[in-house]
Amino acid sequence: REDTVIKTRLQTASNTGAASVSIFQVGNDIIKKEGASSLYKGIGPPLVSLSILSTMTFASYTFVRQNIGAQHGWDIKNGLAGMACAPAAGIVSTVENFVKTQMQLDNITKKQFQGSFHCVQSLVKSNGPGILYTGFVINTVREATFLGNYFFVYEGMRRTLSENNALGFQSSSIKVAVPIAGGLSGAFSWFLSFPLDCVRAVVQGRPVDQPKRGYVEVVRTLLRERGVRGLYSGASASIARAFLVSGTRFSAYETTLYLIRGGRDGVHR
Repeated sequence: REDTVIKTRLQTASNTGAASVSIFQVGNDIIKKEGASSLYKGIGPPLVSLSILSTMTFASYTFVRQNIGAQHGWDIKNGLAGMACAPAAGIVSTVENFVKTQMQLDNITKKQFQGSFHCVQSLVKSNGPGILYTGFVINTVREATFLGNYFFVYEGMRRTLSENNALGFQSSSIKVAVPIAGGLSGAFSWFLSFPLDCVRAVVQGRPVDQPKRGYVEVVRTLLRERGVRGLYSGASASIARAFLVSGTRFSAYETTLYLIRGGRDGVHR
């Protein structure tokens, strides 16, 4: 997750002074001024929440798509099943993203947090537990956008790549199609949802003692200061990582289904 700190700094450039610089420049600047360990600041919340989120999301998706009669391939119901997972995912990821963002920006502001637990403890003590759900609405919309496209594109690309030996492999074509379809779905979904993630980062990254700003105001400010391209600050590394991570994640998902019930729908397919 080392690129996450850099991505957060780029997304909140107006607050951190990282505007109009590259990923490598920001990373190099962080290492020089704050030390290499700062690249991993805020890693605690993602490590805890990632396994919870992945398990909950994939289990919910499987349950919903079966109950709404979604078909394999390019069926819009697969996307709807993914979107249905967003509210529950948002409950977990909003807290994770908020704490992570506050931790990652703390080094260039007050440097008051000694760790993730101390960050949560301090923020709740001074602002109440509701502070942890700052940005819940925009984060849930981001989750719905991401997850809807994530599963829709995966199911469609999996079918397209595995049909008629499209990849040039024979008996092992499905083994190759799964990670490629997963990677493409992750990259595409991140590309679509990244502007929303940028807005989320700005909303959750503001100092908690400053007045809140509405989502529309944040979007207008970002567009005025950076333009549309500014909404994709730090996107390249995240999209590349999403391809690799999602390919692995869907391979694990399919393997789990195979081990539990002999494959998708209880058959080896």
